[in-house]
Amino acid sequence: MPDSVRIMAVIILDGHALDLPALVTIAEQLDEPVTIADEALAGVDRSRAVVDALAAGEAAVYGVNTGFGFLADVRIPADALGRLQVNLVRSHAAGVGDPLPVSVVRAMMALRANVLAKGFSGIRRETLQRLVAMLNAGVHPVVPRRGSVGASGDLAPLAHLALVLIGEGEALHAPGARVVASEVPPAAERLPGGEALARAGLEPVVLEAKEGLALINGTQASTAVLALALARAWRLARAADVVAAMSIDALRGSWHPFEARLHEPRNLEGQSAAAANLCALLQGSAINRSHEHCGKVQDAYALRCAAQVHGAAREGLAFVLRLVEAEMNAATDNPMVFADTGDMVSGGNFHGAPVALAADTLAIAVTHLATISERRCDRLMNPAMSDLPPFLTRDSGLHSGYMMAQVTAAALTSELKSLAHPASVDTIPTSAGKEDHVSMSMTAALKAYEAVDLATRVLAIEALAAAQGLDLLAPLTSSNPLEGVHRAIRDVVPTLTDDRPPSPDIERIAGLIAHGVVERRCGIEVK
Repeated sequence: MPDSVRIMAVIILDGHALDLPALVTIAEQLDEPVTIADEALAGVDRSRAVVDALAAGEAAVYGVNTGFGFLADVRIPADALGRLQVNLVRSHAAGVGDPLPVSVVRAMMALRANVLAKGFSGIRRETLQRLVAMLNAGVHPVVPRRGSVGASGDLAPLAHLALVLIGEGEALHAPGARVVASEVPPAAERLPGGEALARAGLEPVVLEAKEGLALINGTQASTAVLALALARAWRLARAADVVAAMSIDALRGSWHPFEARLHEPRNLEGQSAAAANLCALLQGSAINRSHEHCGKVQDAYALRCAAQVHGAAREGLAFVLRLVEAEMNAATDNPMVFADTGDMVSGGNFHGAPVALAADTLAIAVTHLATISERRCDRLMNPAMSDLPPFLTRDSGLHSGYMMAQVTAAALTSELKSLAHPASVDTIPTSAGKEDHVSMSMTAALKAYEAVDLATRVLAIEALAAAQGLDLLAPLTSSNPLEGVHRAIRDVVPTLTDDRPPSPDIERIAGLIAHGVVERRCGIEVK
């Protein structure tokens, strides 16, 4: 559909119903506008009235007229409450390192807006609407990726976001862009926060009581990183079944270990789904028919147990999805504002333990997908295991073929094993001991995000090798679904005849996996 007549969908945030596909759309599609539901804005007004009443009173209320963390007992005079909130945002913007990808920052902005829309934060509707306007205008705060321990939430990253809202910090402005295709959208310009707002026709927010705290208290940075990693991990899990089927056929393995009757008695949904995919993908293969009665009793685990391992990874991802979507719609502020009673109550919903545990689970799940992939890749290289030419090249010796591609897969899987070591079991006291147990949720989420990147490339290397293996078995052909995937690979990577650098080929196939081409080109629904 041409841009001039393209119908844009409006995504409505109400604090309760945001799901992963909608968040991915917000993160990656710059022209899908976001708005706040009217009923949510009415709830925001009610909670704000509570804050205004308490700010005008004499009682000490944390986050309204006191200091923060260890300084919670320090009382702040009424004429300094706005300055208190600005100082909070400035002082907490202590992040370091490379900026988060723009897609993650957009997800973080949307998640924070969704939490504020729940009506437990005490923010003004004008401030919430300005945050959404900034998102819709393509003004993306530059948010360093390190500096959060998941104590009172992701204070440092969210403070960098809030800085731009008040006209400070730095932002990337991407007017006219439609899609976040990379970490930085094309033509994005890095500007001082105030200038980026001005170019978008927006005024900075002047913070009032509790609003700085409302903007930075929560898990939305680590949840954004994890949510986008999870979306990519599900795509990777589906691609893993497709690539494994290619390898099994190239290695002349059996399809019988994936029969439904073997998997139904175990009662694991993920395993049954992976087995069904593998079975459907291998049906009709002439390669498979050629060795159906060869007398081999059992294949190696990397082939025969693919459904069990891939299925276990899927079970882990399902657990992560449940926690992520709950956290996407969770009230994570402190203190919480209860409009029905007029109370503000301090608690600990900002603690990132659920996010950290989910992120560690994701890293472990994709590591399993990668380690079994690397083993199949190794078998394809070894003529004693594959009955194919050494390293998948006909003139081995003169040519090294894919020898080093498999070494790269081994290197990546070893690194993945380090990334799979959990961050959530660590803790370090901060804020003069006031925050004496922290979650490390941002560390865990960043590890998970990186793990998906590495695992994608391991699968790409297996796909590179499996496609070459199928070529070497010609004129025998694979199944129709796998031949479709084989053609998709050959559209971007030619058959290896003479040695060439594998690196560009690996990256091209990784792109096919990341963008869902591998699963689409097989022509059947991959569950």
